[in-house]
Amino acid sequence: MLIQLAGSFAAVAVLVAVAAWAKIAKPMSPLSDARARALLADEFPGKTLDGLWIATDGRGALARSGASALVLCEVGDGYAARHIPWAQALAASFRDGVLRLDLADVAAPRARLVFDAWPPAGAQ
Repeated sequence: MLIQLAGSFAAVAVLVAVAAWAKIAKPMSPLSDARARALLADEFPGKTLDGLWIATDGRGALARSGASALVLCEVGDGYAARHIPWAQALAASFRDGVLRLDLADVAAPRARLVFDAWPPAGAQ
């Protein structure tokens, strides 16, 4: 019985160690202009970008495509891409250098993007 208990304990310890190791997220490099364009092209094929603004911390981006705002925000070890009306992006709360966008989506309810100023010059 002691051998069986020790074997079960060892097996559970190995499973816990593997689960803990698997959840370690790899650090992501800051988002670049080219990578943001590639991610947006994958998520929104056929949309042309009228403007693209990368967050100063590199953790997201906001692009204008006609009357739509295309939002990229870091979620875990990847990015979530959503679209909202451009007017909503312009009217979003901007305080202390942080733009807070309400995405009204269960999977990604809010986006938090860091910019020096909002709205950017010429974005109206």
